[in-house]
Amino acid sequence: MDKRYEVYALTDGHFYDTPDRLSLAGQEAVPLFEAARRPVPEGWDAARIGDWLTLTPLGPDGAPAPGPAQGWKIHASATRANADRIAEIVWDYCVPRRIPFKFVPGPHLLHLRNAKYAARDSSGKFVTLYPADEERLHLVLRELGDLLKGFEGPYILTDLRWHDGPLYVRYGAFARTFVVDERGSLVPAVRDGAGRLVPDRRAPSFQVPEWVTLPEFLQPHLAARNTTTVGDLPYRIEKALHFSNGGGVYAGTDTRDGRKVVLKEGRPHAGLASDGADAVARLEREKYALERTAGTGVVPEVRDWFTLGDHRFLVMDFLEGRPLNSFFAERHPLLTPDPDPQAVADYTAWAVRIHGAVERAVAAVHARGIVFNDLHVFNIMVAPDAESVSLLDFEAAAPVSEQGRQVVAHPGFFAPPDRTGTDVDRYALACLRLALFLPVTTLFVVDRGKAAHLAEVIAHQFPDVPQEFLDEAVAEITRGTPVPAPSFVAPGDWPFSRDSMVKAILASATPDRDDRLFPGDITQFSDGGGLGLAHGAAGVLYALDAVGAERYEEGERWLLAHTAPPPIGTPLGLYDGLTGVAHVLDRLGHRQRALDLVETILAERWQKLSSDLHGGLAGLGLALGDLADRTGEKELTERAAEAARILVRRLAEPPAATARRQAGLLRGASGPALFLLRQYERTGEHELLEAAGTGLRRDLECCVTHERGSLEVDEGWRTMPYLGEGSVGLGMVLDDRLAHATDDTGQFERARVGVLTAATSRFYAQPGLFQGRAGMILHLARTTTPGAGDERLAEQIAGLGWFAMSYQGQLAFPGHQMMRLSMDLGTGTAGCLLALGAALGDRENAHLPFLPPLRRPTERGSAT
Repeated sequence: MDKRYEVYALTDGHFYDTPDRLSLAGQEAVPLFEAARRPVPEGWDAARIGDWLTLTPLGPDGAPAPGPAQGWKIHASATRANADRIAEIVWDYCVPRRIPFKFVPGPHLLHLRNAKYAARDSSGKFVTLYPADEERLHLVLRELGDLLKGFEGPYILTDLRWHDGPLYVRYGAFARTFVVDERGSLVPAVRDGAGRLVPDRRAPSFQVPEWVTLPEFLQPHLAARNTTTVGDLPYRIEKALHFSNGGGVYAGTDTRDGRKVVLKEGRPHAGLASDGADAVARLEREKYALERTAGTGVVPEVRDWFTLGDHRFLVMDFLEGRPLNSFFAERHPLLTPDPDPQAVADYTAWAVRIHGAVERAVAAVHARGIVFNDLHVFNIMVAPDAESVSLLDFEAAAPVSEQGRQVVAHPGFFAPPDRTGTDVDRYALACLRLALFLPVTTLFVVDRGKAAHLAEVIAHQFPDVPQEFLDEAVAEITRGTPVPAPSFVAPGDWPFSRDSMVKAILASATPDRDDRLFPGDITQFSDGGGLGLAHGAAGVLYALDAVGAERYEEGERWLLAHTAPPPIGTPLGLYDGLTGVAHVLDRLGHRQRALDLVETILAERWQKLSSDLHGGLAGLGLALGDLADRTGEKELTERAAEAARILVRRLAEPPAATARRQAGLLRGASGPALFLLRQYERTGEHELLEAAGTGLRRDLECCVTHERGSLEVDEGWRTMPYLGEGSVGLGMVLDDRLAHATDDTGQFERARVGVLTAATSRFYAQPGLFQGRAGMILHLARTTTPGAGDERLAEQIAGLGWFAMSYQGQLAFPGHQMMRLSMDLGTGTAGCLLALGAALGDRENAHLPFLPPLRRPTERGSAT
């Protein structure tokens, strides 16, 4: 579960959106701090940028007053109780001195910055000031530090604290400048001692750039920071198990008796729950709950409780075993194309037994007067016997007598507001009944009525599940909620499903917004993310065009308007940025704008881009070669050839031994292989064909074959079969490579058979194109691998229906993490539309860029 998505699910009930949209929607609904309501001072400019309100002094000409592009910046942290007063003090200090500053304008946005799963590199930052130089820095720290003496706030992990107040300092960029980093990504930048742009590092620890000297007046504060260590503790910390904004969880050993323990950390004023409780308060709750339930045999025993620095620590027994979620990959019988009936029956019996054990554990906790309040598959520890269970993470627990609501919860088990007290745990237990068989219950945060549909799927796939086991779960989940019959068509009902998805996509469009046109993944809220092929407007317009939908001219005008010029910081690549936008605009007939964007890209240090297809040279080279073919522009041909030479040279070098290698279509060597194949088809240079083979073999080295025959990319802690970063994307390029027959094809032939198995499993956790079932559909609709028949394709199309949702009565699909719907290409409805178009519609046009249909020995009929 990617915790970043929870914050983006708070603003809108259907789609991911930025938290600041709440305050923009109406000040009465989401109040602002008093300081944010002040009139803009004369000679100043104010602007809302994301979740900041920025105030900038103006020069005589009305333009922003000149100032440094980088330097030592000051941050002030704050709590909900003192934030308004701190903002007023900073305002009154900065305005007469003409010091630029910004602050978070409302309590809701401040809460989200300090919430449990907020980004650790931005947590605590309530106000930012930009002193003109080190002399002004020192003066501001002294004067403002005196004004803010005694105010509390969360510790800012990226910064150095000034004395014991809420002020912190960090060296970094003032102006928005970007550079291609060593990984080939466009990132925020500063200039080093030689004047070169280098990445502005923002890790959650204080760092001074090597060309910068820490001012003398900050030296004592760095020394003070380094005095707090764990060396005097009677515990040897051996491994960090987990980090959140509230603190870390560590495995260790009690050096006094050798006992294995877990140390859980709480940071003051940080890691806030929805009720405002910080990590320390939640740790105190956990200690209380564990002591109340001690001796039940289903919770860890408390061993110690101490403070180190300002942080609180709870020490507990280490529980042997594994979290319940880890059993799915090895036990779930639907992770294969043809599940063995006995394996299905055995799994069913085990899952029902495990659920019974969890019910008994929860009952034991209730009997001690405690509601768990956060039951889900990551908080259930299964013992080495694979039958006994314990419950973990009691920081949300509360006395039964309080009859409270949930304040922290996993989205797939989050009880509706009408459930309080022990009913919260009963709701989670009902969700667990379904999640043990289909772990997709995050769909319920969009529509709890989906429970009835999932129960039907489970009953069909697991015929030995007792019907009352499912009926009781559905009744509990949907209690008090009308469950209307689905009002949308099935995905396989083409072309009606196409028309329905197109209507849903267009109904979701927001051409009045500047940050995005179609709702999609949270990535679209990064720099330029609302434009691109993977998650932005370009990808949706591409899919609409590919399946033959009527042109959405207003959407094209939006994309043209927002690329004249493109926003600063927009990435350069095919799927993440301007290259993909240029490709789509050219496809839609806007050639001059496409050429203008390519000129912008080529003016950057594009040769330093990463090698991959997503944001690197492979995607850029493909687009350059295609545009050169369409226009006859000689320079574009030369630049595509230059990109190919760079990639051939990089592939000839051994991969770095220390770096974790990524494999697959978007971020592995398969993307460069695809580009080199297209260049080979264009030029006939045999060296390109050989280098493409090298790229594919490099990705195959990162793959493993499961006992069930599925070839998947091995990421160390999981294996991935998907189109974007898994083996199926690799398989698509293998198909293209095998179209150019050579003597060395045995390895590739064997590999794509394993890829076919990976693409035909009965269960996938998400519907999307890059990391879900839609990608399997696209591959099966295209591949020439023997055995990829209509029946397999039809099974996957039917399985896509498991995720089908309704938006304004039309067919739509949830995005990544499935907490909200998405309309984008990479994760949402547009990607599902493209995949179904390739399978059921006009296969010649419905395909990913630069992956057109393959020539088949015989043409297959449409799958239904």
